[in-house]
Amino acid sequence: MIRYARYIIAACMLSLVTLLTAQTVKIQTQHKVKKSETRYGIAKQYGITIDQLEAANPEMRMPGYELKKGDYINIPAAPNAPAESNAAATTAAQSQPVTTPITTNQGKKVKGGVMLPLHDKDGDGRRMVEYYRGLLLACDRVSKDGITVDMHAWNVEKGADVSKTLQEPEAAKCDIIIGPLYSDQVDAIADFCHAHGIRQVIPFSIGGQPTQRHDCVWQVYQSNAEIDAVAANRFLERFATYHPVIVDCGDPASTKAPFTAALRSELNKKGVRYSLTSLNTSDNDFAKAFDLSRPNIVVLNTEHSPKLNDTFAKLNILSAANKNLNISVLGYTEWLMYTKAYQDLFFRYDTYIPTYFFYNETSRDTKWVENNYRQKFNLEMDANGLPRYALSGFDHGCFFIGGVAQFGARFTGGRGQMAYKSVQTPMHFNRQGKGMRNTNFMFIHYLPSRTIESISY
Repeated sequence: MIRYARYIIAACMLSLVTLLTAQTVKIQTQHKVKKSETRYGIAKQYGITIDQLEAANPEMRMPGYELKKGDYINIPAAPNAPAESNAAATTAAQSQPVTTPITTNQGKKVKGGVMLPLHDKDGDGRRMVEYYRGLLLACDRVSKDGITVDMHAWNVEKGADVSKTLQEPEAAKCDIIIGPLYSDQVDAIADFCHAHGIRQVIPFSIGGQPTQRHDCVWQVYQSNAEIDAVAANRFLERFATYHPVIVDCGDPASTKAPFTAALRSELNKKGVRYSLTSLNTSDNDFAKAFDLSRPNIVVLNTEHSPKLNDTFAKLNILSAANKNLNISVLGYTEWLMYTKAYQDLFFRYDTYIPTYFFYNETSRDTKWVENNYRQKFNLEMDANGLPRYALSGFDHGCFFIGGVAQFGARFTGGRGQMAYKSVQTPMHFNRQGKGMRNTNFMFIHYLPSRTIESISY
């Protein structure tokens, strides 16, 4: 079965966006960026907001921008405009499309194909239909910048003979094929893509490490184990001045023993002193694991919420008895599922969560996509899963369609080639074996000021 959608909207919205958001910014000084500084930290230092900092430095809003040591950035003076004017500007900006590209793409054409289970028979099908709807929103979005998208979709169910789908005449004309969902269908599609010079985007978990075997494969998904491994390597860099406190939670079902073992190995190699303690120890003995003279970073050896709850209870007792104790917590990607229950505690204990995605329901961009999804399909997105499937489809569509339109055969998905800013899932590809693998990593940082920042690497 084939479903076909064509998007031809040539009008470019960039000039309109510029007119609506343009404003005069008065610069008070310049700041030389130091190692590990963040936008949040710099804005706080000068008593301004991150939005004000970015308005004075428009390049910060460009996809792929990073603060680098030694750079000079503008520090704006506090704005004098009345609150009513600011509110009007915000409303105007929110009505415009998100993920503004670097350049216009008038006249560019991209042909795409989707080979996923697109049906209502089971959870796999329903999730992939939502993902596909997000992809269609991405087609709508890039069309506003002059990109013409021919998008074809085939229902490739579990156990399907994918060779029949590949015989469809439109398949060989694609620039990009997204899929499959099932591991046993990968090789047939990859061989077809290799023969026809097509990029194969595998968005979700697949076994067998296809990037090792196929030069046309772009693997987006990263497992929690992979993120944990990167987090262990980034730990010493990010928390060099902290005293690590590793807490044994007594959870036999935990999958985090390899992470804490790798972390301890790295700490031992570097000669970094750390403390070991347990949830079963007395409150007095638990307190002895912490350093009163410098910040402490707490690391649990479990990802599960019951033990997380026990740990926060222990930390509450500890911090109540030691008002000057400085405590941060390093979490796990799985903790993002617990945000509604634990967000206040994440803020209180300066929590860092390593991840490759972040669903920020308060983000203007997230709200824009969700509103458009609701209007186009008369449905709400599934709120039970993370990451959100429709937002993944939107990000993947903008990233790959925009990248191919702008860079053509030169598109590698590196940091200098991010045509659109992601809403939920930043991507940064490196070669792994023959193919390309998403290696984006970030800490989501819940600050005590009740601000959330994303620290990307």
